[in-house]
Amino acid sequence: MNGPALPVDHPTIAPRNIGVLLVNLGTPDAPTPDAVRRYLAEFLSDRRVVEIPPVIWQPILRGIILRTRPRKSAHAYSQVWTNEGSPLAVHTRHISERLAERWGSAALVDWAMRYGAPAVGTKLRALKDAGCDRILIVPLYPQYCAATTASVMDAVSAALADMRWQPAIRVMPPWHDDPAYIRVLAARIQADLAALPFAPERLVASFHGMPERTLRLGDPYHCQCLKTARLLAEVLGREVVPTFQSRFGRAKWLEPATDVTLTELAGQGVRSVAVVTPGFAADCLETLEEIGLRGRDSFLQAGGEQFAFLRCLNAEPDAIDLYGGMIGRELAGWAELN
Repeated sequence: MNGPALPVDHPTIAPRNIGVLLVNLGTPDAPTPDAVRRYLAEFLSDRRVVEIPPVIWQPILRGIILRTRPRKSAHAYSQVWTNEGSPLAVHTRHISERLAERWGSAALVDWAMRYGAPAVGTKLRALKDAGCDRILIVPLYPQYCAATTASVMDAVSAALADMRWQPAIRVMPPWHDDPAYIRVLAARIQADLAALPFAPERLVASFHGMPERTLRLGDPYHCQCLKTARLLAEVLGREVVPTFQSRFGRAKWLEPATDVTLTELAGQGVRSVAVVTPGFAADCLETLEEIGLRGRDSFLQAGGEQFAFLRCLNAEPDAIDLYGGMIGRELAGWAELN
């Protein structure tokens, strides 16, 4: 028995589907001062990132930082920029594409950046318009931090606030201690170390830094980073030295600092090191330039002789298998994916 006919002007409703939205931090559109300035203005204006009251912070940001930092950062970006664009955007897009290929029509997979393009709100609305009434948000950060994971959810909430018909939302939790993640990461590290022409005396795990006060305020990031490093050490059967990179400003940041540690290791007579970055799902400026280039220089100039930067999981097959399993688990009851 047919139901009542729809009005002739009834809006088109797409067939129901499941959506998966991968979200990474963000990147400028180009390795130029103007593009970097636009990106930094958005990034450093987020109260999750810089918790200084805006009345104090904004004059500093607009009057000093955005006048001086973009040119220096643009040069750094130019050293790692690819023919496809920013490494972070390229790898994040590739992860999304590989997962979409894996699942076909069983789920719609897309990606967004918290800062810059493509924006979270734009991609969330596109998934909803495509019929996704259930969407899993996947912040691509193994460890939880208010400045990253919570900021993603702020953007999702802002987009939902403008929707009359909101989709059901789930959020994938951090996977800093997920056994599958530790196994895949350890296996990748072992393979990369075996391919080196030398055996590193020290293995350093560098995580993105945060102001120390975030730990005192209850952010679990520091503890989750240390747990990832400890679990890696257990599986690898060797010491893993956890450090924190990317200090910014005058506040006291989480320690030990990566650059200081590399210099100290060389000063202590360590001649070879390898650095892995298990807080990053995809290679970006902070891994390729800060560690792969500047970190190398710091170690060698301090007397070290051999340095290796081990790349992130990116969109390699083992990473796609890992994400497929974790995302499939979070979609249980909505879809059967792996």
